[in-house]
Amino acid sequence: MGLNIKPLADRVLVEPKQAETKTASGIIIPDNAKEKPQEGTVVAIGNGTKDEPLTVKVGDTVLYGKYGGTELKLEGKDYLMMRESDILAII
Repeated sequence: MGLNIKPLADRVLVEPKQAETKTASGIIIPDNAKEKPQEGTVVAIGNGTKDEPLTVKVGDTVLYGKYGGTELKLEGKDYLMMRESDILAII
């Protein structure tokens, strides 16, 4: 991937899935009505803490809380930096 960022400790860098642009019936959703995605792909991980190693790995698809993480913009893409504890599940 070539990102020049390494999360520290139990932090994880996630690339959020793109918000849906159409409903199942084909109606186009305007930008201001799109819901923030709660699913994404792990692109970088820290080393974990000495007491608890990380359970997620790069490439995992994860679910996270609606307001979890800190939004970042790196190399023109949006990412979320969050603690592993903010991740709800691995899909």
